[in-house]
Amino acid sequence: FLPGLVGVLYILDEPSIGLHQRDNDRLIDTLKGLRDLGNTLLVVEHDEDTMRAADYLVDIGPGAGEHGGQIIAAGTVDEVMKVENSIVE
Repeated sequence: FLPGLVGVLYILDEPSIGLHQRDNDRLIDTLKGLRDLGNTLLVVEHDEDTMRAADYLVDIGPGAGEHGGQIIAAGTVDEVMKVENSIVE
């Protein structure tokens, strides 16, 4: 990573779309590397592996569009998995 990329807020919308699983694993490693350098990452994602790698999740729903918009659960992966209406399993 470049030394100047510290303290940056990265906002990514579904970065895993279309990736092979091998490439998705590389993406997750890259995101963790950026985090470990002291950056903040806000990632909108539906990929289960990417969600499980998150430090903190916010599950918004219960559906999409006009059927969503409510915070269903927020917390660590383990905390969100315990919420009955969360789609994170």
